[in-house]
This record gives sequence, C-alpha cells and structure tokens, in this order.
Amino acid sequence: MRDARPLDCMRAIVRGDAPMPPPPSSASSRAPARVASGGAHASSASAAMARGQPVRRLCRARTVTTRANADGTDGDARDDAADEGSGDAKAPARRKRVLSGVQPTGSIHLGNYFGAIRNYVKLQDDYDAFYCVVDLHAITSGAHDPRELEASTRMSAGIYLAAGVDPSKANVFVQSHVPAHSELAWLLNCATPIGWLEKMIQFKEKARKAGEDVSVGLLDYPVLMAADILLYKADLVPVGEDQRQHLELTRDIAGRVNSLYGGKKWKKMKGKAPSGRSRGGDVLLVPEAFTPKEGGRVMSLTDGSSKMSKSNPAEGSRINVLDTPDEISKKIKRCKTDTFEGLEFGNPERPESQNLLTMYQLCTGLSQEEVIAECGTMRWGDFKPKLTEAVIDHLSPIQGRYKEIMDEPGYLEGVLRDGADKANEVANITIRDVRDALGFYQPR
Repeated sequence: MRDARPLDCMRAIVRGDAPMPPPPSSASSRAPARVASGGAHASSASAAMARGQPVRRLCRARTVTTRANADGTDGDARDDAADEGSGDAKAPARRKRVLSGVQPTGSIHLGNYFGAIRNYVKLQDDYDAFYCVVDLHAITSGAHDPRELEASTRMSAGIYLAAGVDPSKANVFVQSHVPAHSELAWLLNCATPIGWLEKMIQFKEKARKAGEDVSVGLLDYPVLMAADILLYKADLVPVGEDQRQHLELTRDIAGRVNSLYGGKKWKKMKGKAPSGRSRGGDVLLVPEAFTPKEGGRVMSLTDGSSKMSKSNPAEGSRINVLDTPDEISKKIKRCKTDTFEGLEFGNPERPESQNLLTMYQLCTGLSQEEVIAECGTMRWGDFKPKLTEAVIDHLSPIQGRYKEIMDEPGYLEGVLRDGADKANEVANITIRDVRDALGFYQPR
C-alpha cells in the first residue's frame, strides 16, 4: 500500500497555499469509453420497466465514444446537440468515476480496511473518486446514539485520510452534508415497486432479527444506496458479494426511471435541461459493478466462516484499525483455530486457517506461495505471535497518521467541507435534471 502524502503538504493544498498537481497530458488522461445502458434493447427494456419488471438481463451495454463532462452531462447530449445543428463542441473526456463509502457504525475494522478503504487509495490515482462516510445509512436500525454517530463519523473520515486517501486526488465527504442524497432517494422511491425491496436478502435477514421493530428505513436502505450511486453518475461501484444484489437493484431502478421519464418522453419537452444538455436520452447513468483485482475478505476471529462485522456484539471477533498493540495481541491469542497439523489455504474444512493466513498475507504483502513456504509447517502457537507482529506493524503507521490528523485543529473539517462542496456541485446538477425529467417546475 502506498503511503499517504505528508500531512503538511495536504494541509497546504486544503488551505490553498500549495498548487494542485498538474493535470495529466491529453494522451495519458484519455479514459476508456463510458459504459451505459440502451441500444438495440431499449424498446424491450421500456416494456419491461413499464410492467415493473427488472431489466438487468435487458440492459445490454453500449460504448459511447465521448465521456461525460465533469458536470455529469451525458454523452447523449452531444448527439442531440449535433442533431439540432447547435455546433456545440465535443465534450472533453474525463476519467471514469467511482463511488464508495463506509458506515460510521462502530469502529472501522480490518475487514473494512482491506475490503474497501485500502482499495480507495489505489483507485484514486486512476479514477475520479468520490468517497463518503454514509451516516444516513447508519441510522436505519431506528435507534442509535447521537453522540456515538457524530464521533464515529469523524473517526471514519480520519481513518480514510490516515490510510492514504489523498484529498487532492479524491473527494472525501459526509453523506448528510449533501442534501440531494435524501431528495433523490425520495424521487426514486416513487418509481420503485415495493416488491423489489421486499426481495432483498439483507432486509429479510435483518427484519427477522428486528421483529416488529424493523424500520421503514431498513426496507428503504437499498433505494438510498441507489441514490448515493446515481447522484454522482458513477461509472463503477466497488462491491463485495453481500452488496451485489443491492447494486443490481440500483441498475434496475435507474433503468426504470430512464424508461418512464427519459428518451423520447424527455425529448418532447424540447430545449435544454438545467445541466445544459439537450433533453432526451438517459436521465440516470446505469452503473457497473467493479471488483478490484487486489483486496481481501477478512473473516471473524471467532468464526472463520462469517465475515468480520461491526454488528457482532463480541468485541473479540474483530481487530479494529485503531486497536492498541495489547488489544490486538489479546484478540489474536484468543481467536478460534483448529486441531489440524500445519497451516494451509483453500481447505473448506479449515476456515480459520484460511482466514488467519489471509490476514497475514494482506498485512505482509506476500503471495500465498510465500506465506505457505514461511508458515505452512508452523503450529498455531508459533504462528499467532508472528501474525500479531505483522498486524501491529501494518497498522502502526496508519494509527500514527490518524493521531496527527485528529490533533490538527480544523484540518479534517476543512477536508470534509471542501469535499462536500465538490460533491454538492456534482449532485445538484443530477438532481436538477431528474426534477426536470419528472416535470417539476423549476424557475430559471
């Protein structure tokens, strides 16, 4: 993992005392064409959406030779402008946009770090990155501690930066600081059949646990997630297997809105949309799932077949990014192992061996072959101290940067304020176009 840039440099950039990095040359900045839905299957998709049926099988991808503008303008605007003989210049290319976020519920643990945040650092160099702390999602349980939410939100954002997310390369912001998230979620609610939400596996599982206390917010969680993604016209969304169904729902919702309000229906209104694009085409960009080549799934310390989770009441089931060396040592000493000889990857009967070796591999940067060559013949009693040392060594620099960031008065707030300004700029363009396509009166 690459180190975060020195804090003093980041402070200077946030204050405006230092110049931003120069833009890449036109040759190096040219991105692959954006992927959107539409094409030959548009009529089939429209019919399916009008009946309230998902169209994930109908949304065949087509490539567009021109990327969206930085303001999120769709490539179809260029085609419409050309048809009208407007003479508009070709939209400048931009990098593909990626969006992701982590809930500020409890402490960020190794599963969050290796599964998401470490990939943020790698993605920020190649993508137009938007990383948010999704605090609106954190209250869907219906009962939360307000003071804990506030503290966890600051902590989560601080860990983003300490782990290497660079505010000069990526937009870091808090979800609730962009009001358009809530507005778009409501507009999408009104176009989403409730049956789609009731089929969500995570809702069924959590509703069983919550019983009669299950909140509407929990049912509606996937629609808010869809709004998060669609608001920024994200081309790609990093997802794990547990979130893949939610992303498919996002694609279905976007397709339904495009079918109900986009295309010829929107074009009949004539003229320009609030964003400046010509009316017509897709209202919302249909995103693609993205699985980073590098990453890792860290499982529970008490059950190697279950993922490491904030919601697990057993504190010993997870290693938090900000745990002290003593806490890390105690948790690894007490973690579940097995009675087999040696250590190995890939044995379904040994989930704990797979999990702890994976954790060691991620912390050291070694390949599986190198890990086995080094540790394959070890006993658990010999391996656990080695794993403890690797985890502590990996987290120590992050913890040091975190302390420096949080000790600097106003630094984190400045980063989040600047990130929210940029996020609001992009989000407001999208929400104005959605309002326009749905027919809401907007004085100009």
